[in-house]
Amino acid sequence: MREVVIIGAGLTGLTTAFHLQKRGLDFVVLEQANRAGGVIHSVSENGFLYEEGPNSGVISNAEVLHLFEELGDDCELEVAGGTVKKRYVLKNGKWEALPGGLKSAVTTPLFSLKDKFRILLEPFRPKGKDPHETLAGLVRRRLGNSFLNYAIDPFIIGVYAGDPGRLVPKYALPKLYQLEQQYGSFIGGTVKKQFQPKTEEMKRVTRGVFSVRGGISALINALVKNIGEDRILLNCNEILVNPVANHFEVSYLNSQGERISIETRKVISTIGAHQLDKVMSFINSVSLAKITSLHYTKVLEVIVGFKEWKGMKLDAFGGLIPFVEKRDLLGVLFMSALFKDRAPEGGALFSIFMGGVRRPDIFQLPDEAVLEIVRKEFCDLMKVVDFQPDLFKIIRHSYAIPQYEADSGERFNTIADIEHKYPGLVIGGNLRDGIGMADRILQGKKLSEAV
Repeated sequence: MREVVIIGAGLTGLTTAFHLQKRGLDFVVLEQANRAGGVIHSVSENGFLYEEGPNSGVISNAEVLHLFEELGDDCELEVAGGTVKKRYVLKNGKWEALPGGLKSAVTTPLFSLKDKFRILLEPFRPKGKDPHETLAGLVRRRLGNSFLNYAIDPFIIGVYAGDPGRLVPKYALPKLYQLEQQYGSFIGGTVKKQFQPKTEEMKRVTRGVFSVRGGISALINALVKNIGEDRILLNCNEILVNPVANHFEVSYLNSQGERISIETRKVISTIGAHQLDKVMSFINSVSLAKITSLHYTKVLEVIVGFKEWKGMKLDAFGGLIPFVEKRDLLGVLFMSALFKDRAPEGGALFSIFMGGVRRPDIFQLPDEAVLEIVRKEFCDLMKVVDFQPDLFKIIRHSYAIPQYEADSGERFNTIADIEHKYPGLVIGGNLRDGIGMADRILQGKKLSEAV
């Protein structure tokens, strides 16, 4: 008998467990894999430190800061340096810096002259009335095509590996959506918000890009240490949840093939939408389908490291490639320019992304074909004469990033209905409440409060 069972030992599940531990609750975490952390996995190899999962997060809420403060010396928050403020976007085969202010926005070749004038009238355009309007429709209506193609599209590629023509701002970018709905304008809303008084807590939310000293796995290790390894059960196969009278029975197969059962009044799920039907088959199949139909994009990530870098100057967060440029890469992150000790002195480490919503064909390519694409594109984009990397790794993410499209509202409502029907069941994970690391940390805190 346990007070709470948490399913999934990714960042959400571990953060939830950390807060339950602080509250003194009796709980256990069940994880199918042989290690905690979910997709988070930092690897040290040949003088390089790279991530097989998320490369960084954004300090978009105070819970990120609180978590690191509570973990103390067990792990250290690392905020990216000044280069992060500069971001390149490819246009006509050339890297152009994304504007960071009014002057650069006027002079940049990324946007058309027509749209530069058009932006002056943005505060006076009526706000949209369709809650399911796509991001592409919203941006075209308020800012114009060139802003969509060379500002919003690369941003969405970098965050969702997605398609602005399918993502719905109300769900995918709620803060942007609320700027128009609450203030009637992106520009007007941004200006008004700058003059609103901020608490000391809000001032600390800098939206800076962060990682963890020694790799993001250090955060996972710190959480495991504070939770207690004995409370996290690994190699739990065929996890099943069933409601019984006024409690739940949660069972799993252990490494010896024995089925172990746990009785609990509270179950918190943090697994992906695509796994729910196997774990919670007691839920009505029609309701389950509204959750499991969530579209996850496939992303192919290539890690490339050079012990001696002889290419272009690495003075930015990285470079993103708009879909209209018709290239085979989504973008390149300059990891060694962002965080310390990611490559040997004088060397460089890169994370290259391919595939995404609009190029599923790339994900299916064999490794040899991926190598040839990277060789060709990387040499052209990064000004490398001889492509002889000291590190080359291909990582395939079959369920990389959930896409918050028009069906998201129905999914959220269905989850609420299920939780109401089965008191004590809480369904979390990246199928709701955002996809970033900061979103996962915040949701973990909220899930612990829900029980």
